[in-house]
Amino acid sequence: MHEIVVKKSRFIGYAALIESENDAKAFIAQVTGEHSKARHICYAYVLPGTAKSNDAGEPKGTAGLPIYNVITRRKLENIIVVVVRYFGGTLLGRGGLIRAYSKAARLAIDGIV
Repeated sequence: MHEIVVKKSRFIGYAALIESENDAKAFIAQVTGEHSKARHICYAYVLPGTAKSNDAGEPKGTAGLPIYNVITRRKLENIIVVVVRYFGGTLLGRGGLIRAYSKAARLAIDGIV
C-alpha cells in the first residue's frame, strides 16, 4: 500500500500478483471492503490474453487507463493495481487525475516488483 495526497485528495495504491480473473475480482472486493467510504476505487489488471480497467466514476480515461498504461509500460503480466481515492474537495482536472492515478500505480507496483 502506498499513499499520496494531491490537493487534499488521498490516493492509495495497492498491487498484487494474480493468476486469474477470479483472483483479480477477489482482490478488488478485498480493497473495496477495506475502503467502503472511498469515493472512487479504480483498477487495471493484465493477464495473458486479458486486460481490464475501470474508472469507477472518474471521468473516462482518467483513472483506469493511466493505471493500465503504467502496467503495460513495464511489460508486466499477472498483476492487478487498485487505486482508492478519497475526494479532498478540490477538482483536479483531467491532467491532475491522470498524474495522480499514474503516480499511485507506479508506487504500488514498485512495492511488489
